[in-house]
Amino acid sequence: MPDFRLTRRHLLASPLALAACGSAPSTPPLGPVSPLKDLAPCPVGVCGMSGQFDDAGWRDVVLTHFSQFTPEWEMKMEAILRPDRSLDFTLADRCADFATDNGLRLHGHALVWYSQGAEAFAGLDRKTFAADYDRYIREVVTRYRGRTVGWDVVNEAVAEDGDGLRSHHWSEGLGDIDHIRRAFDVAREADPESILFLNDYNLENLPRKGATFLGLVDKLLKAGTPLGGIGSQFHLDIDIPDGQITAFLREAGGFGLPVHVSELDASLRSDSRIDLRSAGERQARQTARVTELAEAFMALPPGQRYAFTVWGARDTDSWLRRDERDDGRDSPLLFDASGTATPLYDAVAGALASG
Repeated sequence: MPDFRLTRRHLLASPLALAACGSAPSTPPLGPVSPLKDLAPCPVGVCGMSGQFDDAGWRDVVLTHFSQFTPEWEMKMEAILRPDRSLDFTLADRCADFATDNGLRLHGHALVWYSQGAEAFAGLDRKTFAADYDRYIREVVTRYRGRTVGWDVVNEAVAEDGDGLRSHHWSEGLGDIDHIRRAFDVAREADPESILFLNDYNLENLPRKGATFLGLVDKLLKAGTPLGGIGSQFHLDIDIPDGQITAFLREAGGFGLPVHVSELDASLRSDSRIDLRSAGERQARQTARVTELAEAFMALPPGQRYAFTVWGARDTDSWLRRDERDDGRDSPLLFDASGTATPLYDAVAGALASG
């Protein structure tokens, strides 16, 4: 997520608790490791922003280990849509060009998100609202037709607690289900080849939300919506019960659609005010959950493994490290600040290589 707009909900402990218990990994980083993309039989993705393109350390990690690129922010509506609803593709083009120039698959993220676009669409009559909604999706998807392999068409449609769908300006203007179906229909017309995803988060952390999400997938498919893939972000809670991740992925895979692990990270922070576990104990939980995820993903049929994407190249690139309460010690990703592999690299590499 962009450092100036933290909208994700996740595990943020008080600085007091973190200082008391410590959050630095007890296991030292690994030495030189094999390129992740060479070990995996499926695409391995990473997110990034154009401001990182001139960072030599970042580029080295990304171009050595990853085969797919997701713009973290610059293909979202907030970056493209102007107040008068004209479109500015300057930043999005930089991201697309970075992927093309470096031989990376490009995954588009995200066309419709409940948290963006309200101001520009405020006060419009329904006819204009609908026409400009369609036009935005059509122009963005058409611009990158032939370059994107997939799109997150609708992002985070399910309510926070899993009790139905979110209510927002898009649903109020076009209908709870209709705005979703409409977005997929327009995107499919604009690019018949891209795989079109419904993407959400906390689906494995909150079984009720996961069930609501999969119910929405079922409803959309039965209605003839050109939904082509299931995206689950997997901002993992390291303390969820063993087997919960596997259960969700197995059920999601039952639709036979491509599945995208779209935004993986796993914070070592605790949701508890006081966490008496050692850093080593928390790291063991983190590694176990990420291993479970990677193994469950590899248990899917090969044709359903769209990509395994981590949400940041290095720990210091993570949106989890941009909050003012961060103490600089969390290690939620596969590489540390210097680009050295962390224990999570082993967790992912071992599972992906086994497939």
